[in-house]
Amino acid sequence: MGRDDTRFVARTRVPVPAAALYAWHAAPGAFERLVPPWQRVEVVAREGTIEDGVVVLRLRGVPVRNRWVARHRDGEPGRRFVDEAERGPFARWVHEHLVEPDGPDAAFLEDRVRYRLPLEPVSRWLAGASVARTVRRMFAYRHRRTVVDLVRHAAWAARPRLTVAVSGASGLLGSALVAFLTSGGHRVVRLVREGGGGAGTARWDPRSGAVDVAALDGVDAVVHLAGAGVADRRWSRARKDELRRSRVEGTAALARAVASMPRPPRVLVTASAVGAYGDRGDEPLDDASPMGEGFLADLARAWEAAADPARDAGVRVVAARFGVVLSAAGGALARMRRPFAWGLGGPIGDGRAWTSWVSRDDAVAAVHEALFDERWAGPVAVVAPEPVRARDLAHALAGVLRRPAWLRVPRVAARVAFGEVADAVLLSSQRVTPTRLRELGFRWDHPTLSAALAFELGRIEAFPG
Repeated sequence: MGRDDTRFVARTRVPVPAAALYAWHAAPGAFERLVPPWQRVEVVAREGTIEDGVVVLRLRGVPVRNRWVARHRDGEPGRRFVDEAERGPFARWVHEHLVEPDGPDAAFLEDRVRYRLPLEPVSRWLAGASVARTVRRMFAYRHRRTVVDLVRHAAWAARPRLTVAVSGASGLLGSALVAFLTSGGHRVVRLVREGGGGAGTARWDPRSGAVDVAALDGVDAVVHLAGAGVADRRWSRARKDELRRSRVEGTAALARAVASMPRPPRVLVTASAVGAYGDRGDEPLDDASPMGEGFLADLARAWEAAADPARDAGVRVVAARFGVVLSAAGGALARMRRPFAWGLGGPIGDGRAWTSWVSRDDAVAAVHEALFDERWAGPVAVVAPEPVRARDLAHALAGVLRRPAWLRVPRVAARVAFGEVADAVLLSSQRVTPTRLRELGFRWDHPTLSAALAFELGRIEAFPG
């Protein structure tokens, strides 16, 4: 190890036993949970364990040296492991992970990193401070992620681990949920439409209604997140039909399959959305508010009703009415990030429309709670405590990115660019309060917009505790 290597150390107290902290790092899904959402990283190959194995990553958006090959070595089960980059953007990268008990119910997580940039000392002079800040932000994210996830899992540690079937497992919310569940010791069965039949998968076809019920035998819960993206493209008649089929017919197929099982799961969690309320202006709304009017409200009404066969069979059904899910990994925030980073961001229309939002972490946590807590049933608005107006969302995002938010997109321009989607999604107003979540005692990890944006966009440098 060279004397000129840059050294970084991060240390955080985690309120779980040392054995649980180490086991979490060794579990499937933990690595995916630790990858910051603003970093585009894909796992290409993996073999072995964290004590003696290899992980190959592809760094998307990196023009050169975009493959990272990390070899694990010097593992001491329960205490430490080391990964060293054999290939990657750094000339040298050695990362030592240490777990130190702090009594029977807590432990310290310590990360020690030594790295060297290529073409030093010139690269250190040009980019050393920027790289050091990026490394600190990455580990601040990783430590917060570790604490939050382990505390969430610890709340239900006394309950048996679950087998959970998940549709939409590769989507923005589904991929995070799968990684969270598997890192907590749960088994996930992915519902797939093509190439299924392998271990950990079950075939289904929402168009035909066919579901491989035999592959679902023994599951404790089903989480249905699949569906075509509402705002991915302009709405034509064919696109609206596709939205209906992917949501209504897909939900109906799963509900019928669940109802037909000799041993049905205890709970079916289906995705819905705050679009169920329609465009309601400044009207305060919550879980008990009547549904609204318009295409999205009608879609949500049919979407939620499609789960009736499972409900009639005695399965507990939860309709999670998600707000706008904020994540730098995809969805609305990922699309907004680039123009705002260029200083070209701003609200659409007059900025008065209300946006009911939720961080991706809190959306995952809500689904997790619904799997265990029998009090969750019927429609539940999964949103943050405080909705915001569009102009406040724009200013908050610009503030986190340290950019202006001077550009306002006129309504007419939005309608020309997006058609009916503009009025139904971009300009629509839902001011939703999470009354039911509060009654259930749900704890938000990101209750404020600024905190959620900073966490998702890598603008935190402080460590937990």
